Amino acid sequence: MRTPPCLLSLTLDSAVLNLSNITDLSPLPDHILIELFLRTLRAGKLTERVLKLFIATGKDEVFSLIQALNIQVTVNPVLPTSKCLPIKDDEIDIVIGALNFDLTSFMNVWRPIFSRFHLTIVKDPDLKEELKIPEGFNLDVYKEPDIDRVVGTSTSIIFSGYACRYFGYLVSRKKYIISMDDDCLPAKDNKGFLVDAVAQHITNLTTPATPFFFNTLYDHFTEGADFVRGYPFSLRNGVTCALSCGLWHNLADFDAPTQALKPEERNSLYVDAVLTVPARTLMPISGINIAFNRDLVGPALLPCFRLATEGKFRWETMEDIWSGMCVKVICDHLGLGVKTGLPYVWRNDRGDAIASLRKEWEGVKMMEEAVPFFQSVRLPQEATTAEDCVIEVANAVKEKLGSKDPVFAHTAKAMLDWVKLWKSVGGSSSSPGA
Repeated sequence: MRTPPCLLSLTLDSAVLNLSNITDLSPLPDHILIELFLRTLRAGKLTERVLKLFIATGKDEVFSLIQALNIQVTVNPVLPTSKCLPIKDDEIDIVIGALNFDLTSFMNVWRPIFSRFHLTIVKDPDLKEELKIPEGFNLDVYKEPDIDRVVGTSTSIIFSGYACRYFGYLVSRKKYIISMDDDCLPAKDNKGFLVDAVAQHITNLTTPATPFFFNTLYDHFTEGADFVRGYPFSLRNGVTCALSCGLWHNLADFDAPTQALKPEERNSLYVDAVLTVPARTLMPISGINIAFNRDLVGPALLPCFRLATEGKFRWETMEDIWSGMCVKVICDHLGLGVKTGLPYVWRNDRGDAIASLRKEWEGVKMMEEAVPFFQSVRLPQEATTAEDCVIEVANAVKEKLGSKDPVFAHTAKAMLDWVKLWKSVGGSSSSPGA
């Protein structure tokens, strides 16, 4: 038989609900004061005003508990289960790099999700056929003459193949960019419902990230989750999330050697979770299914690392891997967050891993030099914007890697050219359209 609560317990529960009407807690005995403090904390009622009410008692036990929990007076409220910030549809741009000329089926299957937003479609300059795009979308299409007109010829940046998407990042004037490859379709969740990739990316970007302390219940802003016991209260407000990296079903993003050894391997696992990538931890970021805050890190997503044997299939390129390490280092320096996990998309098969193996192997070897570099690089405090940080990284690449391979030297130059181009063309989300 369950024991009914005692009178003291009922009184404390009532006090928690009425703390806003209490002006002095000092008459309470120490053990009752501490119990009231803990109940207030568990109930999520420990606002800055209430915290100051406990501090005003002058009790050493209260100060010891506050210090042990690392609670700061400025935190308001202490338990941050706040919802994402509301944004407008016209703050979002969906950028699609068109490597296939017929986008009819791709656009139609995404229509229920994409039709609300502006689309920027960039045609691969090497694609000879005219694009086929169904009607009913709010979009701008950029082709090779548009790229030449905007960029000119006095730059080392090449917007061909998968790199054509970066031109979309450059000319967009929206705050949030959703980048989706044209071989990706909406995935289904564990209940069989289509996943709204745009909505999930925006949720990731508009709720804080927590890169400085790992929460074992994943994303604490997910329904039914919160911070676990022992998570410092001073870190629960988190930081702005600048980059959201989604996943994909069917064709996993293996490298060519792995895919060649496992030709039938396909990803069907749906993990219903979002994680903040810890600070000072690198990750391979694919441009297949990502979203980012353009105002904060747009210049840090760059098409600058180009293999000598660059191909047209994902296994034959490394530009997004390099860009991903670059933007992660910059986010860490600027105190911004990166999330990975949801949303999923379904990725169609394309290319031949064995045929691509020789082209990608060059990049696989170069990553053994690049990863230690990014693990060790530190940016000066004077670098306070993404553009500043890219310049610092470029200079470090030239100094530490430039002599090891011409690709690194070219990459350093291309990064500096990219910053110049961004400053002259890119602007911010509040700028007029290009």
